[in-house]
Order: sequence, then C-alpha cells, then structure tokens
Amino acid sequence: MSGKLYICPTPIGNLEDITYRTVRVLNEVDLIGAEDTRHSIKLLNHFEISKPLTSYHEHNKDTKGPYLINKLLQGENIALISDAGMPGISDPGEDLVKLAIKNGIEIEVLPGATASITALVGSGLDTSKFVFEGFLDRDKKVKKKRLEELKEEDRTIIFYESPHRLKETLKEMYKIFGNRYISVNRELTKKYQEIIREDLETVIGIFEEKEVKGEFVLIVEGYKGEKTVTNSYDDLNERDYVIKLIEEGISKKEAIKIVCKDRKLKKDIVYKQVLDL
Repeated sequence: MSGKLYICPTPIGNLEDITYRTVRVLNEVDLIGAEDTRHSIKLLNHFEISKPLTSYHEHNKDTKGPYLINKLLQGENIALISDAGMPGISDPGEDLVKLAIKNGIEIEVLPGATASITALVGSGLDTSKFVFEGFLDRDKKVKKKRLEELKEEDRTIIFYESPHRLKETLKEMYKIFGNRYISVNRELTKKYQEIIREDLETVIGIFEEKEVKGEFVLIVEGYKGEKTVTNSYDDLNERDYVIKLIEEGISKKEAIKIVCKDRKLKKDIVYKQVLDL
C-alpha cells in the first residue's frame, strides 16, 4: 500500500501562523521535502520537529520528483513544504502533485498561510472575481506582451514580484494599464510589513525615493473601461475568411473585396486562393 503525500503550508513570515494540524503532520510523516533545507531546518527546530529532510526544488525536481514518488509507492508518508506559504503556488510543488496523481498516490492538502490571498483581502479591491498571475517573466519583451494581454482583464489581478524588478514592473504597468489603483504588499506578516494602497503613479514616486527590499505581492485593480471588440475573423487565413463571409450570405465577389480591404492585400492574391469556390 502506497503512502500519502501531504502538502503543508508554512508561515509566510510570522511563525505563529503555522497550524496545529501542520505541526502534527510534520511530526508524523516519514520524510519532509523542502524547497531549501537550510531555511526549513530553522522552522522545524523552532517547533521541535525531528524528521529526515530532503531538498525538492526547481533545479532538482526532474530527479528528486521520481525519488519521492518511489518512496511514496514503498509506503512512506511524505510532507512537502516550501520556504513560505502554500507549496505548489509559483513553485515546483505543482509538478510533484501531478506525478503523485499519475501514480495513483493519495494527496492531502492542508489549509494555511498564502501570501496572495492575504494581500488580496487587505487590498480594498474586488475580491469576488480575481486572477492570479504570479511572477511575470524576467524577459522584458515577454513581460510587456503579457501585460498588454492583461490590459482589459476586468478581474482584480494578483502578481508576485522581486525587489530588484519592482520599479521596472510598476513603470511598465503604468504605461500599459494607466493610472490604476494598486495595493503593494511588502514582507507580509513580518516585523517590517508594509502595505501601500495608492494609484500607480503615486506608488512609482514612493519607490523612487527609497531602497527596495523584501518580497512583494501586487494587487492591481481590474479594467473598468469599454472592452475592445475583436474581429472574429482575425485567426482565419484569407481563404477561410472568404468562405466564412460566403456562408454568412455575402457574394464571393463582395467577400473578396472585404478581405482585400481588411487585410490590405491586392485582389489577385486573394482571388487565386479561392478560384475553386
């Protein structure tokens, strides 16, 4: 009989936020998988938990994942923890869960501290509909493209950001989103917790005047304007575009004219594609 994989959230800053249940499970399992064993041993020592500890992170998940699955299949119970918060959110815990499901291993997710929801609830923004984006790509072009795609997202948007990219990200958001309301959360639940609830322009000015330290959760107001109406034919090639128009009752000759005008193409280019129609 295989063991069970426990997904155990850990405090995001304040050690008092660990649950009794998490402490009990960590004391009962055979092995604990941790994102950074050096960091996690301090947590375990604080709660007097003495269990074997092994690393499981982004750089070793391809080899350590199968190793942990094999242990589970042999009947061992394993707890997975991250440096802070819920494993599987913006970390490779997601991959281990998928492997466990694929191998028919029972999974139990314990509730607990999560930075994204903690920041969202305290933002003052709409909590009835929201979307989690996590960390934006490090590549500036990819980041800009993703923000452009989110420009008309009407749900509240949750981002994670590192201190050395914060200023650049805020400025890019301002260029693309406009001067929206944002809640900037730094070092949540820790001694130097800071929460700034202002518009983007004001927040950019605040961080221009100070050294940026700590990890950030950004809660951004959703789009409130009129959404751009997209052409339902944009994904079609010229031939399929003409066929679609004909199916809607437009003559072949008129359909070709419409496609040529819309795609800025010469008539003979489109005509050759639909000779057989």
